[in-house]
Amino acid sequence: MSGRIFRFRMCRRAIALVLALLAGTGSAQVYDNLPPAPDYLGEIRRAPDGGLKVVPEAVAALRSSEPATMIVGPGERVATITEAARLARDGEVIEIRAGDYRGQPAVWTQDNLLIRGAEGRPVMLADGRSAEGKAIWVVRGGRVRIENIEFRGARVPGRNGAGIRFEKGSLTIRACAFFDNEMGLLTGNSPDLDLAVIDSEFADAPRQPGDLHHLLYVGGIARFALRGSRFHNGYLGHLVKSRARENFIFYNMLVDGAGGKASYELEFPNGGVAYVVGNAIGQSADSDNPAIVSYGAEGRRWPDNALYMAHNTLINDRYSGKFLDLRSDRIGAEVEVWLLNNLLVGKGDLERPTLGRFDGNRLVELRDLIESGGIPLRLTSQSPLRGAVRPPGMARDVELLPDAEFSFPAGTRQMHPGSSLAPGAFQ
Repeated sequence: MSGRIFRFRMCRRAIALVLALLAGTGSAQVYDNLPPAPDYLGEIRRAPDGGLKVVPEAVAALRSSEPATMIVGPGERVATITEAARLARDGEVIEIRAGDYRGQPAVWTQDNLLIRGAEGRPVMLADGRSAEGKAIWVVRGGRVRIENIEFRGARVPGRNGAGIRFEKGSLTIRACAFFDNEMGLLTGNSPDLDLAVIDSEFADAPRQPGDLHHLLYVGGIARFALRGSRFHNGYLGHLVKSRARENFIFYNMLVDGAGGKASYELEFPNGGVAYVVGNAIGQSADSDNPAIVSYGAEGRRWPDNALYMAHNTLINDRYSGKFLDLRSDRIGAEVEVWLLNNLLVGKGDLERPTLGRFDGNRLVELRDLIESGGIPLRLTSQSPLRGAVRPPGMARDVELLPDAEFSFPAGTRQMHPGSSLAPGAFQ
């Protein structure tokens, strides 16, 4: 048939013998009458635009292990996000061209999927639509990575519309942005989920009186890692709320800002094991909640509970408050808590835990700091607090001495603390 290439590997002599036997002659002389074997041109592969093409044999073997790529965007074979989610296969790379994608909700159910913005950052605008009444995107697959995508304006009747609703598998978010969503990112409560959020930004909670819109809400999942990400301009809800069994909160900027009115900046309502290292965490003057970090306010969910906070810069712009609200009455007084080398800025209390370590925490005024990114964060080079603290050591094989720091607008940069170790997230 025209346009088709068939590949035959059967030996000519074998064909001749078969033909001879069928003819009842037992002779192999038929061999010399066979037509010449067709030239082998290659294997058929699917191109990025969805069409078919012949790949030469020399490179076919090399490409057989490479993931297929689907290009998505106006003018491409796959033009919409909704269609891309329907057509995607396990192991595929989905590249989305830069631009605005309005009202194109998607449910991703594939395994080993990479979805990334290409040639700029594409913006997913909810525009009044949602996937399953939950989110702009619902992720319910296996291993999924999402990179360089922006999500805006999620709204649903239940008032918890998310940029992304994560319900199954393992999800890594990198260099993404979530603005003006009822929930920036919301997870399910399955104890085998794994979420990592890296170098991303969450901001601008909707100003809807009476509603609690968290910028990032992690349910009762197995593991949550947050690194190099920025959160600001919340409203009534929390900047980050996590019910995960294990939490790794490293080198983030959770500072609500002058226009923000978030409740907690960081909350672990059901405890769990939490490592909070090298973060800047600050509440605004207009916050209704005096506490910046909260642990155990809703009682325990997991059998193992501990809080390790080291080298954080905790900023209180409010007239009074608590740098940490440790609810021992609900989570239990036997929970181990380490509070080491944290820099406390403004007015507030940091109570010594009943069980654990408490050392190197220092209180300063805003005037003692130098601004970075418009926020007072760094001690001056002449500060008497430089060299005033000792290395915090390790907790459960996790190093508590930071080797990186947050870098604006989002991300981290490596650092190597010297002998003049100072409290706080920035050396």
